[in-house]
Amino acid sequence: MNAILIKLFATALTLSQVTTRPDAVRTQFDPAKDGAEVVAILRDGCAHMRKSFDIEDINLDELISTAMEDPSAVAGDNAPKILHGLDLTELNTSYKQFCKGENPVNSPFEAGAVIAFYNNAVKDLPSAEALRDIKLPSASVILDAAGKPYSETFETHGRRLVVPISGVPDLVQKAFVAAEDKRFYQHHGIDERGVIRAFVGNLASPGRPAGGSTITQQVVKNLSVGDDVTYERKIREMIVASRLERLQTKPQILGLYLNGIYLGRGAYGIEMAARSWFGKSVGALTLPEAALLAGLPKGPNYYSPDKYPERARERRAYVLSRMKEEGTITEAEMNTAMAADLGIKPPDAARQDSGFYLVDHLAREARTFAGLESLTNASYTLRATVNAGLQSALEGALQEGLATYERGTGRARYEGPELNLSEAIKRIEAAAPVPEPAAEPAPAPEAQKGSRKAAAAKAPAKSAVQPTRQPTRQPTRQPSWQRALISARPPLYDVRWPLAVVLQTGKNGTRVGLPDGRVASLEPGPARGKLQLYDAVRVRLREGKGSPRADLRVRPTVQGAAIVLENRTGKILAMSGGFSYPLSQLNRVTQTVRQPGSTLKPLTYLAALNAGLQPNTLVMDAPVTLPPIGGVGDSWSPKNYDGGGSGATTIRRGLEFSKNLVTARLLQGGIAAKAPDSLQRVCDIALEAQLYAECERYYPFVLGAQPVRMIDLASFYAAIANEGARPSAYALEAVERDGRPVYSHPDKAPVRIGSADRVAFYQLKTMLQGVTQHGTAAALSGISPYVAGKTGTSENENDAWFAGFSNEITVVVWAGYDNADGVRRTLGRGQTGGHVSVPIARAIFQAAWANGVARTPLAPPSPEAKALIADLPIEPRSGQRVAGGGVIEHFRLKGGQVADTQYALVPRDTLYAMRPDAEDGDYGNAEDGADVAGDLFGNLPGGRRTTEDPFAQRRSAETDDPWGLRRDRREEPQAWPGRDRYGQVNPVPFGSPFDDDGGARARQRRRDPDYLFGDDPGY
Repeated sequence: MNAILIKLFATALTLSQVTTRPDAVRTQFDPAKDGAEVVAILRDGCAHMRKSFDIEDINLDELISTAMEDPSAVAGDNAPKILHGLDLTELNTSYKQFCKGENPVNSPFEAGAVIAFYNNAVKDLPSAEALRDIKLPSASVILDAAGKPYSETFETHGRRLVVPISGVPDLVQKAFVAAEDKRFYQHHGIDERGVIRAFVGNLASPGRPAGGSTITQQVVKNLSVGDDVTYERKIREMIVASRLERLQTKPQILGLYLNGIYLGRGAYGIEMAARSWFGKSVGALTLPEAALLAGLPKGPNYYSPDKYPERARERRAYVLSRMKEEGTITEAEMNTAMAADLGIKPPDAARQDSGFYLVDHLAREARTFAGLESLTNASYTLRATVNAGLQSALEGALQEGLATYERGTGRARYEGPELNLSEAIKRIEAAAPVPEPAAEPAPAPEAQKGSRKAAAAKAPAKSAVQPTRQPTRQPTRQPSWQRALISARPPLYDVRWPLAVVLQTGKNGTRVGLPDGRVASLEPGPARGKLQLYDAVRVRLREGKGSPRADLRVRPTVQGAAIVLENRTGKILAMSGGFSYPLSQLNRVTQTVRQPGSTLKPLTYLAALNAGLQPNTLVMDAPVTLPPIGGVGDSWSPKNYDGGGSGATTIRRGLEFSKNLVTARLLQGGIAAKAPDSLQRVCDIALEAQLYAECERYYPFVLGAQPVRMIDLASFYAAIANEGARPSAYALEAVERDGRPVYSHPDKAPVRIGSADRVAFYQLKTMLQGVTQHGTAAALSGISPYVAGKTGTSENENDAWFAGFSNEITVVVWAGYDNADGVRRTLGRGQTGGHVSVPIARAIFQAAWANGVARTPLAPPSPEAKALIADLPIEPRSGQRVAGGGVIEHFRLKGGQVADTQYALVPRDTLYAMRPDAEDGDYGNAEDGADVAGDLFGNLPGGRRTTEDPFAQRRSAETDDPWGLRRDRREEPQAWPGRDRYGQVNPVPFGSPFDDDGGARARQRRRDPDYLFGDDPGY
């Protein structure tokens, strides 16, 4: 038996059962015993079809016979007797056998073969009950802090917002019924007339066949049996559709359809489609808008208003004419709607292009705090704390900063384009009109009057209004490269640099095309000589007079992360957990721990200040050895990053210039009498501040040896800004479902860190402002009136940090390489928190101020702290109080008096022995570490004294140097080996640390003030 004939008879067997015995559909037959029953079912089915067509005054016998005996009526005068591999003679014989009651001797029908195919097709048939109880995957909408739509979260094929059928206007319902299934309210799941019309039409139509599916069948196809173009799927679809009709009402089925159907622009369901195409809810759709959407299920791509507006108009006109035929609208309403503009909104206007790490974090908070199993099992509305503009700017600052670091160190490597548009451009240039899809029931074949063909052609009249198909009008023609670039879907969809396409390479330079149609000259950088025609690459534009210029941007291999926290509330205003979410979904803000380096030093200084030391207390910046804790293990001898010491210095300057030796010496009597007890007090503050769940009691802890989460570090720095009140970071404000509250973040005040008082926290804040004024974060000097903070660099420059705050927000930035392969990779000599992370942080602060965050000078002490603080002038280097001039220091009052601790750790006689005229001392010799601006006592060369702030000099304004790359010459950054300070290639000198032959170092190794452990990796 012909294979196609087997499939057709199996389908006919299914159709006969669901139309003649819907309550007793059999899904298994015995090939040896049930042949006669199958024949009887097929004959009953054909008899039913004939009665159904009699209702419309169509003679089914004539219709079928005409098609069978005269294929030219279907396929033209030259049609063969075999179409689609099917012998029409055999089909005609079979039709006579089952529809005419004949018993031909040469019947091609074999019941066993048909039963075998049918049994296999309906094996493991899905349950119609599952559709009755189905919960459609939904999209949850995320609103930003301003209450505006920010993002959506949904599963694949699940970007929908489910609405009850009662929420869909009657006009919209009727538009879809008129377009897709005019007999929806009359049939019982299967429209046999549509099936037969589709079958007859498919005999002659090449390509994807029309299915004659009802709305009920489309529900089953979309949500249950799948959309395979096979007879097996059609068989399963008809049975499940028939059963679903007995389980649910017509409105319920229509609701499933309208919520499940795909309508273009990534939108599933009528509500999401209304928002995506028109920016409104389904309840607000107008007649022309409803008709436009109702025309899309037949071919969302073919009739896309974005790509083919004229096709969309024609399809809308068809739907409107059908609605007029059904009496839903008047002719006047139809004509007005046909003349209306399409009225669609720009595509993707509200689609997310940033904040993917933040949205993931929101989902985790929803599970943890709101108890939601998934954000896609229902349509929720989440109110987030995110500042949308700041979030986008933060990502751009982080990406640009990481790329700047790699360019500046010679580590940028071009690994090829993000994609190449050659094939897309070829397809656009060679594009021909797309054939209209066959997704609607085909009309009965036309025939001549007065013949048998005429009787067969008495099909239902066509629509009274048949819009004339006009040639598609082309919009203003864009170059093919521009069209390809606009429609490109780059893998790194959250990278902020614009995508450009290479249009020219070679000796005449490189030129790229931009999405707006302009052409720019490109500086290819590390991709010189490697770019190919139509490569899509990332660029940074340099606008100016004339045509734009562009610099290539290469995806860096270094990683980074950043967070912005609101100090008073703990709201996460912006967060990025990596360079790009598509490259890595690991959120380095919340899901990893890294050594914080010197960003942890404020803990030790806070403990010292709380113990009663004043910011002007002198400490020896000199080698120190601390004994083993409890007499177990080795003693500890830390070193400064630069390897030396500068003698006696104030603890303020020790923090401002990140002196490891000063920090270590504070453990030796500065906090408690014994170093282990001092360490314990530092640990106590760390635990209360929730930086750690437990504290590693070993001395390198005070220099940041114990890894920390970035989000916890941000909360601690926010506590410093708040004089000790630590907020809990959060991103989820509230959750609603169908307008009803599900969760609301409790209004909790920050928790005070009781291990240190307000005075200690305020003194620490002013010392951290000194870091940004003239210390290791001096690149922020231009904004230091508003910002305080601390840099950090971990062992071997594996991590570069900056943590800082203004009155309103805290910003933490980290850069480094992932250690997933177990290898700890260094950022390189001199690549410290001050060099790598501070420029990124500055851009983030400026972005925050540009996006609604207040820019105010750092606040004075609170009334509670102010009552216990006296502001007195001092000489900044010696810390000595002066009668006038100098700089203002903030002293703790004890019993109403200033507690003088200047010499508590360094006796006066020790300082006297170190004076410049001492017999064996040379303090003040710049080569031995003293600053040439003056010695500890304020002496200048020539015996002059000064009370001026030696750090009054500032760098150029940040507007002139947006990334903080310029420095005073005395702080000239180390040139990367093999390149000079301008990035030009130099030969690597023999004996350099990058010389494979391994000679002695060609020059003294630079050390960062933030460096953690000296040269001993074992500490």
